[in-house]
Amino acid sequence: MKNRMENNVLNKKPISIKWENVRRNWYKFSRNKLSIVGLLVVLIILFLVIFAPLITSHPEAVTKYVNFSEAKKPPSLSYPFGTDIYGRDTLTRTIYGFRISLLMSVVVLLISVPIGVILGLVAGYFGKWVENLIMRITDIFLSVPTLILALALLTILPRNLVTTMIAVSLVWWTWYCRLVYGLVTSIKSEFYIQANELIGEGKSSILFKEILPNCLSVIITKMTLDVGAIILLGSSLSFVGLGAQPPTADLGGMIADGVVYLPDMWWMAVFPSIALVTIVLGFNLLGDGIYDMFSLGEA
Repeated sequence: MKNRMENNVLNKKPISIKWENVRRNWYKFSRNKLSIVGLLVVLIILFLVIFAPLITSHPEAVTKYVNFSEAKKPPSLSYPFGTDIYGRDTLTRTIYGFRISLLMSVVVLLISVPIGVILGLVAGYFGKWVENLIMRITDIFLSVPTLILALALLTILPRNLVTTMIAVSLVWWTWYCRLVYGLVTSIKSEFYIQANELIGEGKSSILFKEILPNCLSVIITKMTLDVGAIILLGSSLSFVGLGAQPPTADLGGMIADGVVYLPDMWWMAVFPSIALVTIVLGFNLLGDGIYDMFSLGEA
């Protein structure tokens, strides 16, 4: 029996991309029309973020720039989103605000996902005291609301974009640790995992070559959905003055500056708010489509 299992494991064919699988996944993704809308929104925002210096007509608006002769102007052809109290173009600052939002979400995920995934793999596979130690620490972090914990960390750290990203990363890894831990505890009892253990395959190889690939679809789906949540959290911190500091164009900071002048200068708060809702909604719809694409049992 051992020889049979060894042959099954060693003779596995390398994974290759099949176009029929790509077409099937695209079909499952595109069945939900809102997912297509989300994809288009995300692609448009990415285009604006990448080519912001080329498509914005007032790039100086994101620097230490003051032009009181153009201040407080309502939306017009020259300034589609109006100007703020310093004469800076709100449209330009909104587009650059997308940059800050996406930068924060990417950095937070790059830091928190590897930490959470590795800890979840170790806790779920090895169990015993390792599981108890890692999961009890995770539970402590999860018991405190994310925003409250991030606010507490930022009160003792310098107030800038870098420390905001670090603070959010320190609390975000717990979700991936808990998610992967739950997946691993069920996967490690599968027959092919036991087969690899019987033939003497190393534990690190089993973790990263056998178990982790089976968790990737769920992890990718959560990462896509988390982009919107991280952007909202970062904007909330900026709204209370703990995120990106002036003159950096940040959607949360722009909304905080604009609400002071409502309703007279409504455009200062309304357009950044619409932009924030749009980017969060776009990634949420995209995440729903990716979830449908990876769901098992779909046609």
